[in-house]
Amino acid sequence: MATQRGLFRAGDDPDPRFTLANERTFLSWIRTALAFVAGGIAVEAFTQDLFPVTVRQGLAVILLLLGMLLAGGAAVRWVRVENAMRTHRALPIPLIVPIISIVSALAAGALALVIALAV
Repeated sequence: MATQRGLFRAGDDPDPRFTLANERTFLSWIRTALAFVAGGIAVEAFTQDLFPVTVRQGLAVILLLLGMLLAGGAAVRWVRVENAMRTHRALPIPLIVPIISIVSALAAGALALVIALAV
């Protein structure tokens, strides 16, 4: 309770079901972030024969950075949603969704272009 009061000073404790649902959503974002990190490691480790070094390393870095961005964004979103529930405000718009979508689409497009040019 002391930690909650330090982190969330204003408002009332929400229904535990809502807090637990917010936590499950946070953990889903973390799982997705870990998948991006694992993908970045896999690209660097297992695609040495498929892509030139710069493409392989660039794609790996993009995936790793995307995983970092997702993990950080998940934490920020969890706090923002928890604060909104405690102060009886509307839930915040998930700003991380369009960012992740755009970066993922750009990375997939770049990968498709490299594969198409290699054939």
